Amino acid sequence: MTTVRTPPPPPLPVRQRAEAPATGLSPMLSRLAAERATGVLVRERGSLYLSEGQVVHAESPATPGLDVLLTVRGALNAEGWREAVAEAGARRLVGRFLVDRGRISKGALELCHLGALYDAAYFVLGPSSAPSRFRYGAAHWLGPVHPVPVAAVERETLRRRELLHRIWPDPATDDAPLVRIERLDEPTVAPRQAAVLGRVDGTLTAADISRALGRPAFHTLVDLRRLAAAGIVAPAPGAEVPACHEERERFDAAIPAEARAALRATSPAGAPPGPAPVTPAATTPAPDTQAPATSAGTATARTTPPAPTAPSVAPSAPTALPARGTPPLTLAPPDPLAPPDPLAHLALTSTDPDVSLLRRLRDALEAL
Repeated sequence: MTTVRTPPPPPLPVRQRAEAPATGLSPMLSRLAAERATGVLVRERGSLYLSEGQVVHAESPATPGLDVLLTVRGALNAEGWREAVAEAGARRLVGRFLVDRGRISKGALELCHLGALYDAAYFVLGPSSAPSRFRYGAAHWLGPVHPVPVAAVERETLRRRELLHRIWPDPATDDAPLVRIERLDEPTVAPRQAAVLGRVDGTLTAADISRALGRPAFHTLVDLRRLAAAGIVAPAPGAEVPACHEERERFDAAIPAEARAALRATSPAGAPPGPAPVTPAATTPAPDTQAPATSAGTATARTTPPAPTAPSVAPSAPTALPARGTPPLTLAPPDPLAPPDPLAHLALTSTDPDVSLLRRLRDALEAL
């Protein structure tokens, strides 16, 4: 009997995964960026849409959508938005339709889209107790507007977390219904914060207030944390702080120092580096010029804010309250801690010559 030796079968093809540096925020997102993947990353608090490894859109139920930011502030009328979705939504070219039909300029659309993207990404990239999943090939109906590198999105998300922690380390005001604290000598607040304070009625959360004002959710979180640090607002009595906040504190504390340094040092081509943390000056800044919204009925509570846990990053001391007979205290944010301005990014990456003009127009409209 003759023994026949057959060669072993060839190995099955295996996709070679690109090696991506772990940033500590989302290793899966970093890997997808290194692979130049196209699709949608679905997480517990929202979704990130990628095209060739760059973030082209982000959405979260915790933030107002791009339609709200455009229509509430008057940049686009609601009828124009509905027409664009009906005509170009199926072709995933809503953004191009708006520009081509003259509903909005290219620079204004990029500005609003970039602000909405960073706003939603802050919540999407938060700690999650549910597994993430990625659907290859999926595209958003808005279409391409202004892609952003993944490294820039992660760096900005980390910067925003540290900013909120420095202002007031207790995240209870981020999701719970809020009430005003009854005080005999309540300090004077800036108009921008007064608009937020006027919506505090014991039932609305930060997300509700953002949608009502047509304002990015992160900007509202900044104002509410400053008001909480001054002892003016607090979570409604009996409101439970979501468990995700405890996970967020552990999540942030677990980010290695090397990963934080790598995120800050990463500066992709065409994107400016994130601003370094700066200690606010002791001077009282000028108040914002945005007119306050009309105040609805307010609910009061004779309680004090809960004591915050010890922060991993030393926060700035809460603003001292003025004594009787002293000039009122203005709580307008100093420039180093102001919410990020997406125009700083567009100034370097956008080819639209109207960006600088749009910035001046926006400032003028907010002063009305």
